[in-house]
Amino acid sequence: MTISALQKARAAYTPKLPKALANGANVKIIEGEATTAVADQEKISELFAATYGAPKLSFEAGDGSTLDKTINVGVILSGGQAPGGHNVIAGLFDGLKSLNPNNKLFGFLGGPGGYVANDYIEITAEYLNDYRNTGGFDIIGSGRTKLETEEDFDKGAENCKALGINAVVIIGGDDSNTNACLLADYYKKNDVAIQVVGCPKTIDGDLKNDQIEISFGFDTACRVYSELIGNIMRDCNSSKKYWHFIRLMGRSASHITLECALQTHANICLVGEEVREKGQSLDEIVQYVADVIARRAEDGNNFGVALIPEGIVEFIPEVGLLIAELNELLHHKEDEFNALTHKGEKIEFVLNNLSEKTSAVYASLPRLIQSQLTNDRDPHGNVQVSLIETEKLIIEMVAVKLAEMKKAGKYVGKFGHQAHFFGYEGRCAAPSNFDADYCYGLGYSASALIGAGKTGYMSSVQNLTKGQDFWIAGGVPITMMMNVERRHGADKPVIQKALVKLDAAPFQYFVSQRDKWAVETDFVYPGPIQYFGPSEVCDQACETIKLESK
Repeated sequence: MTISALQKARAAYTPKLPKALANGANVKIIEGEATTAVADQEKISELFAATYGAPKLSFEAGDGSTLDKTINVGVILSGGQAPGGHNVIAGLFDGLKSLNPNNKLFGFLGGPGGYVANDYIEITAEYLNDYRNTGGFDIIGSGRTKLETEEDFDKGAENCKALGINAVVIIGGDDSNTNACLLADYYKKNDVAIQVVGCPKTIDGDLKNDQIEISFGFDTACRVYSELIGNIMRDCNSSKKYWHFIRLMGRSASHITLECALQTHANICLVGEEVREKGQSLDEIVQYVADVIARRAEDGNNFGVALIPEGIVEFIPEVGLLIAELNELLHHKEDEFNALTHKGEKIEFVLNNLSEKTSAVYASLPRLIQSQLTNDRDPHGNVQVSLIETEKLIIEMVAVKLAEMKKAGKYVGKFGHQAHFFGYEGRCAAPSNFDADYCYGLGYSASALIGAGKTGYMSSVQNLTKGQDFWIAGGVPITMMMNVERRHGADKPVIQKALVKLDAAPFQYFVSQRDKWAVETDFVYPGPIQYFGPSEVCDQACETIKLESK
């Protein structure tokens, strides 16, 4: 296999560990008080009777001794890729070997489906060495199959028994770790001797709380996107003739968009949570964007950059109602709709079957967006919001608005525009030093939890802005993060999704700078991720948690 010079150099990088793990994963466990769920405590305690109320744990360094017993562990990568996943597995492997050199690690292939189908490989030191400090999930692959049914739980237990597996580590986002919580409780309730531990993964940044400061991969992905945004800004400021509208990943939360704005000082940054809080209409958003463009044009600046979270349409009240009504319509009249062959017929069908209010909203949208709202549906018949080209929607509507403003003498510029979507570019990048270290610490902490016999916990590393010598390793009961939400017509226990907090430091700082960045060309060019050099260039945490820590 041919590798690049950078990959060769990164293979030699040794991730830094929290001090508590310096002598291996056989650590001293410090237990806190019994915990409760973040909401719906009574329901969560009933649903997770076997694991609810466990204490939060922190680690102190052990004496370097090993365990007499051997432990076999299975690991699953679940959901979309995030930079650093390979280092979680590396930390888990090294931690297990520090507990007992005879311990083994098995990787279930293709995600949770491999756990049920017993599709696996043994991860050896030789095999793992090719993946240390690299991006992607290709070491064992990932998948979006969910572990939800008792049949799946039992089948996985049978497979673990055959391999002598004592514990399973699930590396995933909020849904994956919700399933890890269900699995842990089911096994404990039924006296199945398999521990379950989770690790917090998602570039979207929406798996975070008072216990989990950041999900892994967020730092690297935002740095990749910010480099690209900076490159576009440099071109933008050079040619001075285009407005660039950039849609960024983040369907349910706007953390990525906000972080990239903090890193680059884009002229416009839309935050979905603010749109929802203020009840802003689509027309109000378009008017705001048009006003910024017009104000910059007054100074002769017919260029700029706008950042848009991919899920913003669901935060706009009238569009959110439209999507909900479309989902119902396309579900109940699926056969009639699918019998139509032409786009025009489908659009007319939708217009005639929506309520008067939502039909008017649908009619106001550009034809491209009308088609995307009806054609791109998931296997359940629901609109796939992440596939809607929101940047093109806003461009088209802003162009119309600016034409109206020009006729009224309120706009003197020329509106040239370019559209971009940054998504997959950031999911499998080689992890930043921060993510390489953080992920390695999460994996090592998971092995410490397993060595201590714990189940139903999420591995955690805290105090992330203080440098690795001050990082605090430990474990958080997953039930502590749970609440009950209404999904598909039923109450479901899920990890509470973290949205951008409008009263928190990152957003408040953005608000304090927003008007300045809108008018001035105060672009910042972050450049590519740096792996070698001064710590202030290579090892710093992202702007979001820096501001939160203050």
